[in-house]
Amino acid sequence: MQLHQLQPIHRGRKARRVGRGGKRGTYSGRGIKGLGARAGGKFRPPEREILKKIPKLRGYRFKSFRRKPAIVNLFPIESHFKEGEIVSPVTLLKRGLIAKTKGNMPKVKILGKGELTKKLVFKDVMMSHAVTEKVKL
Repeated sequence: MQLHQLQPIHRGRKARRVGRGGKRGTYSGRGIKGLGARAGGKFRPPEREILKKIPKLRGYRFKSFRRKPAIVNLFPIESHFKEGEIVSPVTLLKRGLIAKTKGNMPKVKILGKGELTKKLVFKDVMMSHAVTEKVKL
């Protein structure tokens, strides 16, 4: 008998029947045993499970959670303020033209409905294009 005539005593052991087909090797990325290897086995933190069950805020009602500015037109400002006074969120709050939102001082935007005959000083307020034109005149 020569070396090339030797026969193996045992047949080669067959590979485990796990994850047949596809890629990622014999066990298809599942490891050997345990929760992750079982069908339907999942392990996630309970907090994540709860978050996954909450629906996403879709639709036209949930576009932005940014706080919108308090809007004041020119005609109440004209009647509540005298010549040369400062128009700011604090003075508008004192005169009752705006209210606090959730206990905080809101940002204020002044819109151009109405006419402005007095010279006023605007401070810490946003203004529409029409108001900036009327204030310049």
